[in-house]
Amino acid sequence: MADVEAIITFLESKDGGRSRNVFNGYRPNHLIKDDYLTTGVHHYYDMEEVVLGKSVYGTITFISPEAYPHCLWVGKIINIQEGSRIVGYAEITKIFNDLLIKEIVED
Repeated sequence: MADVEAIITFLESKDGGRSRNVFNGYRPNHLIKDDYLTTGVHHYYDMEEVVLGKSVYGTITFISPEAYPHCLWVGKIINIQEGSRIVGYAEITKIFNDLLIKEIVED
C-alpha cells in the first residue's frame, strides 16, 4: 500500500533533471529528512509515462518507513534524487501511513 499521495514534478534535462521521461514503477531516492535518503516506488494516476517538466498526481511507497517515523506533513516538499542529483520534487498532499505523520504543535 502507498505511504503518501503527492504532486510530483520532474525537472527538465536543461534544469539538471533526467534525460528521459519516467514511467510507473520508477524507484528514485527521496530526501525524506534533512539527513536521510530512502527509495520509493512511484505510481502515477491515469498515465504510464510522465513527461519531464510536468507535474502529476501519484503515490509513493517508501521502503522501511519505520526507520524515519513522524517526518512528513501535508504540504512538505521533498527532493526526488538519483544519487546526489535532484531530478524533481514531491509535494505531499495526503499521508496514508500514520507512522509517517509528524504532529505539528502550535503555540
